[in-house]
Amino acid sequence: MNIIDELEWRDAINQQTDAEGLRELTNTKAVSLYCGVDPTGDSMHIGHLIPFMVLKRFQLAGHRPVILIGGATGTIGDPSGRQSERSLQTMEQIQANVDALTAQMKKLFVTESDNQVRMVNNYDWTHKINVIEFLRDYGKNFSINTMLAKDVVSSRLESGISFTEFSYQILQSLDYLHLYQHEDVQLQVGGSDQWGNITSGLDLIRKKEGADAKVFGLTIPLMLKSDGTKFGKSAGGAIWLDPKKTTPYEFYQFWANADDRDVVKYLKYFTFLTQEEIGVLEEKVQNEPHKREAQKALAEEMTRFVHGEELLEQAKRITAALFSGDIHSLTAEEIEEGFKEMPTFTSGRDSKNIVDWLVDLGIEPSKRQAREDITKGAISLNGERVTDIGAEVTAEDAIGGRFIIIRKGKKNYSLVKLA
Repeated sequence: MNIIDELEWRDAINQQTDAEGLRELTNTKAVSLYCGVDPTGDSMHIGHLIPFMVLKRFQLAGHRPVILIGGATGTIGDPSGRQSERSLQTMEQIQANVDALTAQMKKLFVTESDNQVRMVNNYDWTHKINVIEFLRDYGKNFSINTMLAKDVVSSRLESGISFTEFSYQILQSLDYLHLYQHEDVQLQVGGSDQWGNITSGLDLIRKKEGADAKVFGLTIPLMLKSDGTKFGKSAGGAIWLDPKKTTPYEFYQFWANADDRDVVKYLKYFTFLTQEEIGVLEEKVQNEPHKREAQKALAEEMTRFVHGEELLEQAKRITAALFSGDIHSLTAEEIEEGFKEMPTFTSGRDSKNIVDWLVDLGIEPSKRQAREDITKGAISLNGERVTDIGAEVTAEDAIGGRFIIIRKGKKNYSLVKLA
């Protein structure tokens, strides 16, 4: 199957500058293409992955991806999708972000079997251009009227836009021109909000290299959940690729909790499962939604892709332990990860009667309620049900010498840290 046909089946194409021309090009040669990300932070989140999943599919189809980290454009700030100016970061912070994003991209795209991926930083060629060259050699090719008509600028005219952010589309166009000239790049991929920047780049290339230059642009649809809310957010905020910001367990759970109405769309877009495999899972969503097999497949595929097999297995162990109540099967590190967002209390290490201990921590509102819950078998300590109101809680109960897990009822977990 041609890569364009596959992208269409996966509903991964929003706009193309020349659909038939791109299809013909991808049928005749291995195409160099690029997608960029600005280092506005020290980690990407799953929203950033959306266009890069398309880049990965091109890579798997035998084409040559170029990944651009915007060390220069990141100092300016892309006005796309914003109603106000970005706060400028220091050059030191931007460089730290460049290093972090480069490491993430290498992990996702650079494999032993395919070393064709090129990593570039637009600061390398942009910082050499002085202001006179910028105005004469590049600015002269841009019409103010055309720039004002771009959605990214026109949407900001009322609230205001600085000359700095107004010039962003020139810098991004310059990127495409440089990569066309030096890396044989003929296709830029971006989110739907990048259409204006991409077409500006095509115009610049044709003005500099001739109207017959074979260059193309392709954008990805805006991804929303079925309820209309923005994709990629959870109650705790963005879902980050950095395991220190979003643990692999939290990452796994985000995908495992996908709505039935969204899961097939996510399987098509984010996984590398075949049409046949996704078709089987789609039938299971329709006929056996309670088994959530499609969600489990999605969570496994995405966690493996971003974090690797070992951390996927850890996320699955935590999930299984919380479902079964088998807390003792977890390490202290896994407990810390799995219970990160749960109510947390701190206890001393001295032995204490369990009734007093639960009330003093605030897990139970009163001794009467604590005795009632224990007698009824509603309290579990590290997965073991406690029915004796005379039981003592000691430091020896702590897993790894650090944590005690209290479960009240079936799903009400609390994490107790020993000081």
